[in-house]
Amino acid sequence: MGTWDVGPFDNDTAADWCGDLDDAAPQQRAALIRDALRRVAEHGEEYLDSDEAVEAIAAAAVVASQLPGGTKIDTPYAPDFLLEGGTVEVAGDVPAIAVRALDRIVGDDSEWRELWEEAEESYPRALAGVRSIRDTLAQAITR
Repeated sequence: MGTWDVGPFDNDTAADWCGDLDDAAPQQRAALIRDALRRVAEHGEEYLDSDEAVEAIAAAAVVASQLPGGTKIDTPYAPDFLLEGGTVEVAGDVPAIAVRALDRIVGDDSEWRELWEEAEESYPRALAGVRSIRDTLAQAITR
Protein backbone atom coordinates (compact mmCIF):
# COMPACT_ATOMS: atom_id res chain seq x y z
CA MET A 1 0.00 0.00 0.00
CA GLY A 2 1.37 3.41 -0.92
CA THR A 3 0.69 5.88 1.86
CA TRP A 4 1.82 9.49 1.68
CA ASP A 5 0.14 11.05 4.72
CA VAL A 6 -2.16 10.26 7.65
CA GLY A 7 -5.47 11.53 6.26
CA PRO A 8 -8.41 9.27 5.40
CA PHE A 9 -7.74 9.58 1.66
CA ASP A 10 -3.95 9.68 1.73
CA ASN A 11 -3.15 6.20 0.44
CA ASP A 12 -3.53 4.30 -2.81
CA THR A 13 -6.34 2.01 -1.67
CA ALA A 14 -8.51 4.82 -0.32
CA ALA A 15 -7.85 6.97 -3.38
CA ASP A 16 -8.86 4.06 -5.64
CA TRP A 17 -12.02 3.50 -3.58
CA CYS A 18 -12.83 7.21 -3.88
CA GLY A 19 -12.39 6.96 -7.65
CA ASP A 20 -14.86 4.06 -7.73
CA LEU A 21 -17.31 6.05 -5.61
CA ASP A 22 -16.92 9.03 -7.89
CA ASP A 23 -17.46 6.89 -11.01
CA ALA A 24 -20.57 5.23 -9.58
CA ALA A 25 -24.01 6.47 -10.48
CA PRO A 26 -25.27 8.88 -7.79
CA GLN A 27 -28.01 6.45 -6.73
CA GLN A 28 -25.39 3.71 -6.12
CA ARG A 29 -23.03 5.73 -3.94
CA ALA A 30 -24.85 5.24 -0.63
CA ALA A 31 -24.76 1.46 -1.12
CA LEU A 32 -21.01 1.51 -1.84
CA ILE A 33 -20.40 3.52 1.32
CA ARG A 34 -22.60 1.24 3.42
CA ASP A 35 -20.87 -1.86 2.01
CA ALA A 36 -17.36 -0.58 2.84
CA LEU A 37 -18.44 0.22 6.39
CA ARG A 38 -20.48 -2.92 6.99
CA ARG A 39 -17.67 -5.24 5.81
CA VAL A 40 -15.49 -3.89 8.62
CA ALA A 41 -18.17 -3.35 11.27
CA GLU A 42 -19.31 -6.96 10.87
CA HIS A 43 -15.84 -8.40 10.34
CA GLY A 44 -15.71 -10.21 13.64
CA GLU A 45 -12.59 -10.94 15.62
CA GLU A 46 -10.46 -12.37 12.82
CA TYR A 47 -7.54 -10.33 11.49
CA LEU A 48 -8.68 -7.20 9.63
CA ASP A 49 -6.82 -6.44 6.40
CA SER A 50 -5.51 -2.91 5.98
CA ASP A 51 -7.15 -2.45 2.56
CA GLU A 52 -10.61 -3.05 4.02
CA ALA A 53 -9.79 -0.72 6.88
CA VAL A 54 -8.64 2.20 4.74
CA GLU A 55 -11.70 1.91 2.50
CA ALA A 56 -13.91 2.03 5.59
CA ILE A 57 -12.02 5.04 6.96
CA ALA A 58 -12.53 6.86 3.65
CA ALA A 59 -16.22 5.90 3.66
CA ALA A 60 -16.59 7.11 7.25
CA ALA A 61 -14.93 10.41 6.34
CA VAL A 62 -17.37 10.84 3.47
CA VAL A 63 -20.30 10.15 5.80
CA ALA A 64 -18.97 12.53 8.45
CA SER A 65 -18.54 15.27 5.84
CA GLN A 66 -22.24 15.06 5.03
CA LEU A 67 -23.40 15.51 8.62
CA PRO A 68 -24.11 18.79 10.40
CA GLY A 69 -20.80 20.01 11.80
CA GLY A 70 -18.86 17.59 9.62
CA THR A 71 -15.45 18.47 8.26
CA LYS A 72 -15.47 19.65 4.68
CA ILE A 73 -13.42 17.45 2.40
CA ASP A 74 -10.81 19.36 0.42
CA THR A 75 -8.09 16.85 -0.45
CA PRO A 76 -7.61 16.14 -4.16
CA TYR A 77 -7.74 12.40 -3.41
CA ALA A 78 -11.38 12.54 -2.31
CA PRO A 79 -14.24 11.87 -4.73
CA ASP A 80 -14.48 14.69 -7.26
CA PHE A 81 -18.23 15.04 -6.86
CA LEU A 82 -17.71 16.06 -3.22
CA LEU A 83 -14.95 18.49 -4.10
CA GLU A 84 -17.32 20.04 -6.64
CA GLY A 85 -19.99 20.62 -3.98
CA GLY A 86 -21.96 17.43 -4.51
CA THR A 87 -23.50 15.38 -1.75
CA VAL A 88 -24.45 11.82 -0.98
CA GLU A 89 -27.54 10.78 0.94
CA VAL A 90 -26.68 9.31 4.33
CA ALA A 91 -29.28 7.01 5.87
CA GLY A 92 -29.91 7.42 9.58
CA ASP A 93 -28.28 4.11 10.56
CA VAL A 94 -25.03 4.67 8.65
CA PRO A 95 -23.22 6.81 11.27
CA ALA A 96 -23.61 4.01 13.84
CA ILE A 97 -22.25 1.44 11.37
CA ALA A 98 -19.33 3.79 10.68
CA VAL A 99 -18.57 4.16 14.39
CA ARG A 100 -18.50 0.37 14.79
CA ALA A 101 -16.19 0.09 11.77
CA LEU A 102 -13.77 2.70 13.10
CA ASP A 103 -13.74 1.07 16.53
CA ARG A 104 -12.87 -2.24 14.87
CA ILE A 105 -10.08 -0.63 12.85
CA VAL A 106 -8.29 0.82 15.88
CA GLY A 107 -8.91 -2.33 17.94
CA ASP A 108 -7.21 -5.69 18.19
CA ASP A 109 -6.18 -7.78 15.18
CA SER A 110 -6.12 -4.84 12.80
CA GLU A 111 -3.40 -4.54 10.19
CA TRP A 112 -4.14 -0.80 9.88
CA ARG A 113 -3.37 -0.28 13.56
CA GLU A 114 -0.27 -2.48 13.46
CA LEU A 115 1.15 -0.70 10.40
CA TRP A 116 0.60 2.73 11.91
CA GLU A 117 2.05 1.68 15.26
CA GLU A 118 5.26 0.82 13.40
CA ALA A 119 5.37 4.43 12.15
CA GLU A 120 5.82 5.72 15.68
CA GLU A 121 5.97 9.43 14.81
CA SER A 122 2.89 9.35 12.56
CA TYR A 123 0.68 6.98 14.53
CA PRO A 124 -0.69 9.60 16.97
CA ARG A 125 -1.75 11.83 14.05
CA ALA A 126 -3.31 8.94 12.12
CA LEU A 127 -5.21 7.82 15.22
CA ALA A 128 -6.32 11.39 15.97
CA GLY A 129 -7.70 11.69 12.45
CA VAL A 130 -9.78 8.53 12.85
CA ARG A 131 -10.97 9.67 16.27
CA SER A 132 -12.02 13.05 14.87
CA ILE A 133 -14.15 11.35 12.22
CA ARG A 134 -15.58 9.05 14.88
CA ASP A 135 -16.46 12.01 17.12
CA THR A 136 -18.44 13.66 14.31
CA LEU A 137 -20.28 10.41 13.63
CA ALA A 138 -20.99 9.78 17.32
CA GLN A 139 -22.49 13.27 17.68
CA ALA A 140 -24.90 12.47 14.84
CA ILE A 141 -25.99 9.28 16.61
CA THR A 142 -26.88 11.11 19.82
CA ARG A 143 -28.98 13.75 18.06
